[in-house]
Amino acid sequence: MLLFTYYGHAAFALNNAKRKLLFDPFFTGNPAATTAADVITCNYILVSHGHGDHLGDTANIAQKTGATVIGCPELLEACQAENGHGMNIGGKADFDFGSVYMTQAIHSSGIPGLLSCGFVVSMEGKNIYYAGDTALFSDMELIGKRFALDCAVLPIGDNYTMGIEDAAEAVKLLKPKHVIPVHYNTWPVIQAEPEEFKTLVEAETTAKVHILRPGDSMDLSELK
Repeated sequence: MLLFTYYGHAAFALNNAKRKLLFDPFFTGNPAATTAADVITCNYILVSHGHGDHLGDTANIAQKTGATVIGCPELLEACQAENGHGMNIGGKADFDFGSVYMTQAIHSSGIPGLLSCGFVVSMEGKNIYYAGDTALFSDMELIGKRFALDCAVLPIGDNYTMGIEDAAEAVKLLKPKHVIPVHYNTWPVIQAEPEEFKTLVEAETTAKVHILRPGDSMDLSELK
């Protein structure tokens, strides 16, 4: 089992039978959130950058659960993570669930000196790329060559990140088997139609797009 659970905006979790990874845990103040920070459990928290809609409830959840926070050192310092694992772009680390490779992301970070990032998580024999908040960049092709991506989690909301057309170009570079769009429709400024993204991607690539509503889950271990 490798369960993907979408919590709304860019917050989601990956878990197998033993470990749960939480990504960009923005619950408090998130109009799309389907749960609350005080009921979330996890073993690890991966944070792409320091904007409030991504760093979110990291500090409180980490303190409550004892979860290990994975992110750039400046971010760990800013959220005062007692149990943190600092990484930087291009680095890879092994954990008891698999491994994490940190990728670049082209985006402001919200914290002085901090670089925004993405992650490739290898877990249960699958490679899952979470782009974080980013613009389209040509080195996404290298990420796709470095890892055979089973699934890519990409922002499509435009204005602050890639929009639908650029995210579709990202799929062409990354060559994942499956794609999950995130970071859209939380507020009017990032309004986007995921069905339009799905139609474009599936017409121009071999990837399959899975549109999840906040609160939905899917088992990535079953993907072919």
